[in-house]
Amino acid sequence: MELLEKAYRFMLKAHGQQKRKTDNSPYVIHPLMVAKKLAQLDFPDTVIVAAMVHDILEDTDVTEQTLRQELGDEVVDIILPLSEDKSLEWEERKERYIEDVKNASIESKAVAIADKIHNLESLLATYKDLGPNIWTKFNRGKEQKMHFEEEMLKVFKNTWQNPMIAEYEKLLEQVKKLD
Repeated sequence: MELLEKAYRFMLKAHGQQKRKTDNSPYVIHPLMVAKKLAQLDFPDTVIVAAMVHDILEDTDVTEQTLRQELGDEVVDIILPLSEDKSLEWEERKERYIEDVKNASIESKAVAIADKIHNLESLLATYKDLGPNIWTKFNRGKEQKMHFEEEMLKVFKNTWQNPMIAEYEKLLEQVKKLD
């Protein structure tokens, strides 16, 4: 079976009936949109596959070993720096994530920024329905969410050159203007 199809099937099974916390939509839409963005920018299949499964290690009970067996080392090595340890407090998790992305490969950075872009696009779309109540969907509210996003923007600007950085920055400016 082709790697993309295998990853698609694996992602659907792993995320099952999960919903997104911001708008309660089927979770699988998110990794598909992240993968779509990278496919449109002609990233290699391994990066697109990594995008499809980027949240599996942190948001499901699938193990790293199982993911390696199913999709290979290259895919897992791309997403490992992006997989947060949910047993840690929010602040420590985010600090580690920022540092891990800073030191990550270009492929990992591509998945990370495509993920952040789709998250901000989703936030803006959901804000139209929820208004300022959107911030109650986040563990630490708007101020901490914006601080994290701004730190991520610095990491991308200081460690990589890609047109997605300008897109991310523009979306971040729009989100910062929300109540």
